[in-house]
Amino acid sequence: MPVVILHKIMEKLTRNETKFIRSLAQKKVRDAENAFLAEGPKAVSELFGKYPCRLLVGTPAYFERCPQVEADEYRTASLSDMGRASLLKTPREVLAVFGKSDGQPPAANLPEKELCLALDAVQDPGNLGTILRIADWFGIRTALCSPGTADVYAPKVVQATMGAIGRVRVHYLDLGDYIASLAPSVPVYGTFLDGESLYAGRLTPNGLVVMGNEGNGISPELARLVHRRLLIPSYPALSETSESLNVAVATAIVCAEFRRQAVP
Repeated sequence: MPVVILHKIMEKLTRNETKFIRSLAQKKVRDAENAFLAEGPKAVSELFGKYPCRLLVGTPAYFERCPQVEADEYRTASLSDMGRASLLKTPREVLAVFGKSDGQPPAANLPEKELCLALDAVQDPGNLGTILRIADWFGIRTALCSPGTADVYAPKVVQATMGAIGRVRVHYLDLGDYIASLAPSVPVYGTFLDGESLYAGRLTPNGLVVMGNEGNGISPELARLVHRRLLIPSYPALSETSESLNVAVATAIVCAEFRRQAVP
Protein backbone atom coordinates (compact mmCIF):
# COMPACT_ATOMS: atom_id res chain seq x y z
CA MET A 1 0.00 0.00 0.00
CA PRO A 2 1.17 3.58 -0.65
CA VAL A 3 2.49 5.54 2.32
CA VAL A 4 0.82 8.88 3.09
CA ILE A 5 2.81 11.53 4.99
CA LEU A 6 1.42 15.05 5.25
CA HIS A 7 -0.83 14.55 2.24
CA LYS A 8 1.98 13.21 0.06
CA ILE A 9 1.28 9.82 -1.46
CA MET A 10 4.50 7.88 -1.86
CA GLU A 11 4.76 4.58 -3.64
CA LYS A 12 7.59 2.20 -2.97
CA LEU A 13 10.75 2.44 -5.04
CA THR A 14 10.54 0.19 -8.10
CA ARG A 15 13.20 -1.94 -9.76
CA ASN A 16 13.23 0.28 -12.84
CA GLU A 17 13.72 3.36 -10.69
CA THR A 18 16.53 1.63 -8.83
CA LYS A 19 18.18 0.81 -12.15
CA PHE A 20 17.81 4.42 -13.31
CA ILE A 21 19.32 5.80 -10.10
CA ARG A 22 22.34 3.54 -10.41
CA SER A 23 22.75 4.48 -14.07
CA LEU A 24 23.49 8.06 -12.99
CA ALA A 25 26.99 6.85 -12.16
CA GLN A 26 27.61 7.19 -15.92
CA LYS A 27 28.32 10.62 -17.38
CA LYS A 28 26.51 9.82 -20.62
CA VAL A 29 23.32 9.11 -18.67
CA ARG A 30 23.70 12.25 -16.53
CA ASP A 31 24.14 14.31 -19.71
CA ALA A 32 21.23 12.67 -21.51
CA GLU A 33 18.89 13.03 -18.54
CA ASN A 34 20.31 16.40 -17.45
CA ALA A 35 20.29 15.02 -13.92
CA PHE A 36 22.58 13.94 -11.10
CA LEU A 37 22.46 12.00 -7.83
CA ALA A 38 23.07 13.13 -4.26
CA GLU A 39 22.99 10.84 -1.22
CA GLY A 40 22.69 11.38 2.51
CA PRO A 41 20.74 13.94 4.58
CA LYS A 42 23.51 16.55 4.53
CA ALA A 43 24.21 16.48 0.79
CA VAL A 44 20.52 16.30 -0.14
CA SER A 45 19.31 19.03 2.23
CA GLU A 46 22.03 21.44 1.08
CA LEU A 47 20.81 21.18 -2.52
CA PHE A 48 17.08 21.74 -1.93
CA GLY A 49 16.09 25.06 -3.45
CA LYS A 50 19.30 25.31 -5.45
CA TYR A 51 18.55 22.53 -7.95
CA PRO A 52 15.11 21.14 -8.87
CA CYS A 53 14.53 17.85 -7.08
CA ARG A 54 12.98 15.39 -9.51
CA LEU A 55 12.89 12.32 -7.32
CA LEU A 56 13.31 11.96 -3.56
CA VAL A 57 13.77 8.49 -2.09
CA GLY A 58 13.87 7.97 1.65
CA THR A 59 13.05 5.61 4.45
CA PRO A 60 9.74 6.14 6.28
CA ALA A 61 11.77 7.37 9.26
CA TYR A 62 13.39 10.05 7.09
CA PHE A 63 10.05 11.39 5.84
CA GLU A 64 8.63 11.41 9.35
CA ARG A 65 11.58 13.51 10.49
CA CYS A 66 11.66 15.76 7.39
CA PRO A 67 8.05 16.02 6.18
CA GLN A 68 8.34 19.43 4.47
CA VAL A 69 10.84 18.55 1.72
CA GLU A 70 9.75 19.43 -1.82
CA ALA A 71 10.22 17.20 -4.88
CA ASP A 72 8.44 16.32 -8.09
CA GLU A 73 8.09 12.70 -7.00
CA TYR A 74 8.55 10.79 -3.75
CA ARG A 75 9.37 7.16 -3.07
CA THR A 76 9.80 5.18 0.14
CA ALA A 77 12.34 2.41 0.57
CA SER A 78 13.72 0.20 3.28
CA LEU A 79 17.41 0.47 4.08
CA SER A 80 18.05 -2.75 2.19
CA ASP A 81 16.27 -1.31 -0.87
CA MET A 82 18.26 1.91 -0.46
CA GLY A 83 21.37 -0.23 -0.54
CA ARG A 84 20.38 -1.66 -3.92
CA ALA A 85 19.91 1.85 -5.33
CA SER A 86 22.84 3.54 -3.61
CA LEU A 87 26.27 4.08 -5.14
CA LEU A 88 27.83 4.33 -1.67
CA LYS A 89 29.37 1.45 0.28
CA THR A 90 27.08 2.26 3.19
CA PRO A 91 23.60 3.36 2.07
CA ARG A 92 22.02 6.44 3.66
CA GLU A 93 18.39 6.99 4.59
CA VAL A 94 17.78 9.39 1.73
CA LEU A 95 18.92 9.99 -1.84
CA ALA A 96 17.71 12.40 -4.47
CA VAL A 97 17.85 12.92 -8.22
CA PHE A 98 18.31 16.61 -9.04
CA GLY A 99 18.15 18.45 -12.35
CA LYS A 100 21.44 20.02 -13.42
CA SER A 101 21.93 23.78 -13.68
CA ASP A 102 21.19 25.67 -16.88
CA GLY A 103 24.88 25.88 -17.84
CA GLN A 104 24.96 29.60 -18.53
CA PRO A 105 28.48 30.85 -19.40
CA PRO A 106 30.33 32.94 -16.80
CA ALA A 107 30.39 36.71 -17.08
CA ALA A 108 33.42 37.82 -19.08
CA ASN A 109 34.52 40.35 -16.47
CA LEU A 110 33.89 38.25 -13.36
CA PRO A 111 37.54 38.11 -12.14
CA GLU A 112 37.63 41.92 -12.31
CA LYS A 113 35.16 42.00 -9.43
CA GLU A 114 35.91 38.91 -7.36
CA LEU A 115 38.38 36.11 -6.75
CA CYS A 116 37.75 33.05 -8.95
CA LEU A 117 39.39 29.65 -9.38
CA ALA A 118 40.47 28.10 -12.68
CA LEU A 119 41.02 24.33 -12.62
CA ASP A 120 43.27 22.99 -15.37
CA ALA A 121 42.51 19.27 -15.87
CA VAL A 122 41.96 18.38 -12.21
CA GLN A 123 40.95 14.81 -12.91
CA ASP A 124 40.41 13.17 -9.54
CA PRO A 125 36.75 13.44 -8.43
CA GLY A 126 37.72 13.61 -4.78
CA ASN A 127 40.13 16.46 -5.44
CA LEU A 128 37.53 18.40 -7.42
CA GLY A 129 34.88 17.94 -4.76
CA THR A 130 37.27 18.98 -2.00
CA ILE A 131 38.40 22.05 -3.97
CA LEU A 132 34.80 23.19 -4.38
CA ARG A 133 34.23 22.71 -0.66
CA ILE A 134 37.35 24.79 0.01
CA ALA A 135 36.14 27.48 -2.41
CA ASP A 136 32.81 27.55 -0.59
CA TRP A 137 34.54 27.94 2.79
CA PHE A 138 36.59 30.89 1.57
CA GLY A 139 33.71 32.62 -0.18
CA ILE A 140 34.86 31.92 -3.74
CA ARG A 141 31.69 31.60 -5.77
CA THR A 142 33.00 30.65 -9.23
CA ALA A 143 35.21 27.84 -10.49
CA LEU A 144 36.15 27.74 -14.17
CA CYS A 145 37.13 24.27 -15.37
CA SER A 146 38.91 23.01 -18.46
CA PRO A 147 37.10 20.25 -20.40
CA GLY A 148 39.68 17.79 -18.99
CA THR A 149 38.53 18.41 -15.42
CA ALA A 150 36.37 15.79 -13.71
CA ASP A 151 32.59 16.11 -14.07
CA VAL A 152 31.19 18.17 -11.20
CA TYR A 153 28.01 16.06 -11.27
CA ALA A 154 29.81 12.72 -10.84
CA PRO A 155 28.54 11.07 -7.64
CA LYS A 156 31.97 11.09 -5.97
CA VAL A 157 32.36 14.81 -6.67
CA VAL A 158 28.87 15.62 -5.38
CA GLN A 159 29.51 13.69 -2.17
CA ALA A 160 32.91 15.31 -1.63
CA THR A 161 31.51 18.83 -1.99
CA MET A 162 29.14 18.31 0.96
CA GLY A 163 26.64 20.66 -0.65
CA ALA A 164 29.12 23.23 -1.94
CA ILE A 165 27.93 22.76 -5.54
CA GLY A 166 24.79 24.56 -4.43
CA ARG A 167 26.80 27.71 -3.73
CA VAL A 168 29.85 27.54 -6.04
CA ARG A 169 29.08 28.01 -9.73
CA VAL A 170 31.07 25.64 -11.96
CA HIS A 171 31.60 26.36 -15.65
CA TYR A 172 33.40 24.20 -18.24
CA LEU A 173 35.12 26.14 -21.02
CA ASP A 174 38.36 26.71 -22.88
CA LEU A 175 40.46 28.30 -20.15
CA GLY A 176 43.03 29.63 -22.61
CA ASP A 177 40.43 31.55 -24.58
CA TYR A 178 38.75 32.83 -21.43
CA ILE A 179 41.96 34.08 -19.81
CA ALA A 180 43.09 35.67 -23.06
CA SER A 181 39.79 37.58 -23.19
CA LEU A 182 40.30 39.18 -19.77
CA ALA A 183 41.34 42.80 -19.50
CA PRO A 184 45.14 43.19 -19.03
CA SER A 185 44.47 44.71 -15.60
CA VAL A 186 42.92 41.48 -14.28
CA PRO A 187 45.56 39.58 -12.28
CA VAL A 188 46.06 35.93 -13.19
CA TYR A 189 47.88 33.81 -10.61
CA GLY A 190 49.17 30.26 -10.86
CA THR A 191 51.01 27.82 -8.61
CA PHE A 192 54.45 26.63 -9.75
CA LEU A 193 57.48 25.02 -8.18
CA ASP A 194 59.67 27.84 -9.52
CA GLY A 195 57.42 30.74 -8.47
CA GLU A 196 57.85 33.46 -5.87
CA SER A 197 56.80 32.68 -2.31
CA LEU A 198 53.07 32.96 -1.74
CA TYR A 199 53.89 35.01 1.35
CA ALA A 200 56.38 37.40 -0.24
CA GLY A 201 54.15 39.88 -2.07
CA ARG A 202 50.79 41.55 -1.95
CA LEU A 203 47.84 39.55 -3.29
CA THR A 204 44.74 41.18 -4.72
CA PRO A 205 41.16 40.55 -3.51
CA ASN A 206 40.09 39.86 -7.10
CA GLY A 207 41.52 37.94 -10.05
CA LEU A 208 41.89 34.38 -11.26
CA VAL A 209 43.88 31.65 -9.49
CA VAL A 210 44.88 28.75 -11.75
CA MET A 211 45.42 25.32 -10.16
CA GLY A 212 46.91 22.56 -12.28
CA ASN A 213 46.62 18.87 -12.98
CA GLU A 214 47.58 16.40 -10.23
CA GLY A 215 50.60 15.05 -12.08
CA ASN A 216 51.59 17.69 -14.62
CA GLY A 217 50.64 20.96 -13.01
CA ILE A 218 49.48 23.88 -15.12
CA SER A 219 49.69 23.25 -18.86
CA PRO A 220 52.25 25.24 -20.89
CA GLU A 221 49.43 26.95 -22.79
CA LEU A 222 47.97 28.41 -19.60
CA ALA A 223 51.35 28.98 -17.94
CA ARG A 224 52.13 31.57 -20.61
CA LEU A 225 49.02 33.51 -19.59
CA VAL A 226 49.83 33.64 -15.86
CA HIS A 227 50.99 37.03 -14.57
CA ARG A 228 52.29 35.92 -11.17
CA ARG A 229 53.79 32.53 -10.50
CA LEU A 230 53.28 31.56 -6.87
CA LEU A 231 55.17 28.98 -4.82
CA ILE A 232 54.00 27.41 -1.58
CA PRO A 233 57.38 27.17 0.17
CA SER A 234 58.34 24.04 2.04
CA TYR A 235 59.89 24.20 5.50
CA PRO A 236 62.70 24.47 6.20
CA ALA A 237 63.81 25.95 2.89
CA LEU A 238 65.91 23.72 0.59
CA SER A 239 65.42 20.65 2.78
CA GLU A 240 64.63 17.26 1.26
CA THR A 241 60.85 16.88 1.12
CA SER A 242 57.94 15.62 -0.97
CA GLU A 243 57.95 16.57 -4.65
CA SER A 244 54.72 18.52 -4.43
CA LEU A 245 51.46 19.02 -2.54
CA ASN A 246 48.11 17.49 -3.35
CA VAL A 247 46.21 20.00 -5.51
CA ALA A 248 43.30 20.28 -3.07
CA VAL A 249 45.68 20.91 -0.17
CA ALA A 250 47.54 23.50 -2.24
CA THR A 251 44.26 25.20 -3.13
CA ALA A 252 43.35 25.49 0.55
CA ILE A 253 46.70 27.07 1.42
CA VAL A 254 46.51 29.54 -1.46
CA CYS A 255 42.90 30.54 -0.77
CA ALA A 256 43.64 31.01 2.92
CA GLU A 257 46.48 33.42 2.16
CA PHE A 258 44.40 35.41 -0.33
CA ARG A 259 41.64 35.79 2.25
CA ARG A 260 44.07 36.55 5.09
CA GLN A 261 45.49 39.46 3.12
CA ALA A 262 42.02 40.69 2.25
CA VAL A 263 41.13 41.20 5.91
CA PRO A 264 41.45 44.93 6.80
